[in-house]
Parts: sequence; structure tokens; C-alpha cells
Amino acid sequence: MTPGTPSDSTGAEPPGMADLAGRASDEARGVPADLLEGYLTVLAKVSAGGRLCPDELRRRRDIGAQAAERNVPMRGVVDLYLSATWLAWPTLPGVREATGTDALRRIGEAVFRAADATITAVAEGYEEAQRWSLRQEESFRREFVDDLLDGRNVETLVGRAERYGLRLAGSYAVIVAAGPQPFVDGGPMTRQVESIVGLGPASRDVLVTTRDGLLVCLVPDVRGTVEEFVTRVMESLRPDGAWRLGIGRPQRGPGGAVRSFEQARQALHIGQRLQLPGQVHRASDLLVYQVLIRDRSALADLVEVVLEPIRKARTGPGTLLHTLAAYYAADRVATAAARELHVGVRTVTYRLDRVEELTGYSVHDPQQSFTLQVAVLGAQLLGWPEGS
Repeated sequence: MTPGTPSDSTGAEPPGMADLAGRASDEARGVPADLLEGYLTVLAKVSAGGRLCPDELRRRRDIGAQAAERNVPMRGVVDLYLSATWLAWPTLPGVREATGTDALRRIGEAVFRAADATITAVAEGYEEAQRWSLRQEESFRREFVDDLLDGRNVETLVGRAERYGLRLAGSYAVIVAAGPQPFVDGGPMTRQVESIVGLGPASRDVLVTTRDGLLVCLVPDVRGTVEEFVTRVMESLRPDGAWRLGIGRPQRGPGGAVRSFEQARQALHIGQRLQLPGQVHRASDLLVYQVLIRDRSALADLVEVVLEPIRKARTGPGTLLHTLAAYYAADRVATAAARELHVGVRTVTYRLDRVEELTGYSVHDPQQSFTLQVAVLGAQLLGWPEGS
């Protein structure tokens, strides 16, 4: 063959090449010899003056992809090709027929350049197949998470969940976390939580993902598991006051995840809106607030009827609303509310009297005070007046 002639890896293997491929496989600890497919023939032709053609390199990339699909380690594939190269070297026709050191050096350079290009092409195909597999797996996982948290395709969730180590026939609780920055798949905080989950005894049954900027964790309702997980997440996120957790009630079955997720998200929302003490808010402790917010239309009507008059206050509705919230948070003790607001007691009592003048509701009348308190809670939950 003259220099520049394209190689043909589809031709018959020269005598003895099949035996060499088998020996190379043994040297590479059993990596399948068929992954060499035509490589030794190519080396033989390159040693005789030929060169690799684009079709041959494309074929090597295909073989690299096959190796990835067959879960053959990349280091094993490299070992196979390197072993085949040094085993074939003394049998190559160009090597056997070489006369002189210079000729042998040129042949060696050509052969090992071809080996280098071949292994590079195999690695490129292998890596591309892995990237495609990873993207596909991420797509499958995101589709599963979306269906799980939206309650779609419930009939297929149990089978798909097993792929991620979940047994949805059991009872699970959902935990959501919000921080100063949105959580994203693959982000540093998400990876940190995933790593600490892997240390727990029930790690196989835990799913960590993200949704709408929240960290979402599905945890089995086994004795102590939820508490242990919350403790681990708290340690990971650090108690710096910039994040909060919402915990849904345990629910059974594939449809239970979406219910627990909504409860956890609502508990987080309530804790943030009402500025409840602590960083962990459990849906089971906030049932009364969930009842309030369940009928948003009725709650909005209550807020509008009771609190709309305080818009007429000279300072605007914010000051009076804030004072009412502090008063009720202090168990209706004006002195405690004054300390919280950093104002005098007379200022607090003046503002409460002003509320009565504008709305007709007095904090001193039990029934009227209860209505005012519910309206204040409603305003905080709905974001009134900013959200009105």
C-alpha cells in the first residue's frame, strides 16, 4: 500500500490477528476482544505506509460508545488497545520488512500516532455516550419528580420510583427548604444535602431534588428518620437565620407525596409570612392557619371588610397592622408589644384606640378582638396591603 491510501478496517483479519486480540483481552483482564474490531488490521496497514481515514476514526467513536453502553470501564478499553498495540508490534508487516533504524523509527512513529488517534477517538465516543446517558437520566429523573410532586401519571409512579430506590407503597413525608438563594439541581447546597443524606441508614429511601427554587426531600416515615434528616439538613444549612424548613404530614401511597409536598410548601409559606419563631415549621402544628388560607376568597373578604378602613390612617395601614400583629404575638400585653416595637406603651395604646376608631373593632371586646386577630393573620398570609 502506498502512503496516503485510506485504510479499510472491514477487510479480513490477517492470519494470527484473532489470536493477538484474544491475548490482548487477557492482558486487559477480560475486556471483550470484539471492541478491537479491525484495529489490528489498521495497524498492519499503517505499518506498511497507509494512514487512518475519517471513516475509521468515526468507527472508533462508535466502538467507544458501545463500550460505554456495555458498562466496560474506560481504563479497561485503553488497556485493551495498548496491549493489542505492543503485542502486534513485532508481527506487523512493515516492522518485519523494515531495513535499518531510520525506517523502523518512521514506522514506529506512524503506528503509535495511529494508536494515539484511535484511542482518542474511542475515548471521545465513550465520553459522548456517557454525557448522553447522563442527560437522558436527568431528563427521566426530572420527569419522575415533576409527576410525583404534581400528582400526574400516578399509576406508573410506583414502578418508576423503584429506579430511584423509593418504595411509594409506604408512608413518606416531604420536607422543603428555602434559603437566601434559590436551590438548583447540581448546585453546591443541593449536592451538600445529597452527600449528608448518603450517610444515613435510610439513605436509599430518600429523594433529594429541587422545585421552583426550593430544596425538596422525600423521606420515609420510619421512626426517627424524619427527625434525623431534619437535624442533618439543619447542620448542613447552618443556623444562620437565612433559611427555613417546611415539613408536610406523612402520607401513604404514590399520591401521598404530592399532598405532603403541598402541606410542606404551605407550612413554609405560613412560617415566612407570619415570621413565626424558629426555622422549622411543621404542617401538623399549623393546621389552624391552613384552614384559614384554604378559602382564600373568604379570607380576602374578611381582610377587606375589617382592615380596609385603616388605609385612611395618616401613617398608612402598615404601622397599625404591624402594631396589631405585635400586640397579638405578645398575648395582648401592651407593654410586651411596646418592647418588641421599640416604642412607648402609650404609643401602642394610642394606635390600638386608632384602630377601633377607624374599623369599629376593639381589642378589648373578646369577639371583636378575635375577628381583628384573624383579619391580621389573613393580611399577613395574603400579603395585604402590598399584595392587594
